[in-house]
Amino acid sequence: MNLFSGIKYNLQGLRLGLKTPKLLLLGIIRLLVVSIITIFSAGLILVYHQEILNLIWSKPASLWIIWLWYLLSWMLSVVLIGCSIVLSYLVSQILFSVFIMDLMSRFTEKTVTGTIRGPDKYPWWQQFLFLIKQEIPRAIVPVGLSLVLIGLSWLTPLGPIVTILSSLLTVIFLAWDNTDLIPARRMTPFRERFRLLMSTLPFHLGFGILFLIPLLNILFLSFAPVGATLYYIDKYRT
Repeated sequence: MNLFSGIKYNLQGLRLGLKTPKLLLLGIIRLLVVSIITIFSAGLILVYHQEILNLIWSKPASLWIIWLWYLLSWMLSVVLIGCSIVLSYLVSQILFSVFIMDLMSRFTEKTVTGTIRGPDKYPWWQQFLFLIKQEIPRAIVPVGLSLVLIGLSWLTPLGPIVTILSSLLTVIFLAWDNTDLIPARRMTPFRERFRLLMSTLPFHLGFGILFLIPLLNILFLSFAPVGATLYYIDKYRT
């Protein structure tokens, strides 16, 4: 599975998702969940922005340095909103999106194969808790690595190269977040699932590269579980 195969499966999933009413509804719900949580958290930060700033530095009376206070205020707003977006993504992904993504994956698997394979000896609630548990490292690790690389891009002369590498790393992990749905649902050990990722990096890069397209990336992300499930069924059908 190469880079172009990843692009193909992403497009196939989007096409199937848009023409299948249930998948279309789930994709829209996922998009709304992420958007609502992000807007809510960013709104809270903007409401309490002045209080947060006062904890760091009260507004100076001197006209000579007040410009520095306004500069800090602007920088703090950008940083806090950026943090709120990252935290909102993690919260929505761990608590809500993993459930919606799994429903989309299950429906796609049943539509294509006629059945949903899983560990029958575990009740549904135990499987769901397992999915949430697996989502924590799967969501936090890539975001953490990306933030580290972004920090390095600011501190080193290799900023442009590090920024590109950070973007590629992010889309690979975002793609894996979707292709990992079936093996996680079947309770495959994390180490084995990570090994599968490392052996198919070109495919995951191709699948995730569409996430870099502005505006359209929201659409591709919303329906990515469909294409990822199609890929896993074709490659690992047993």
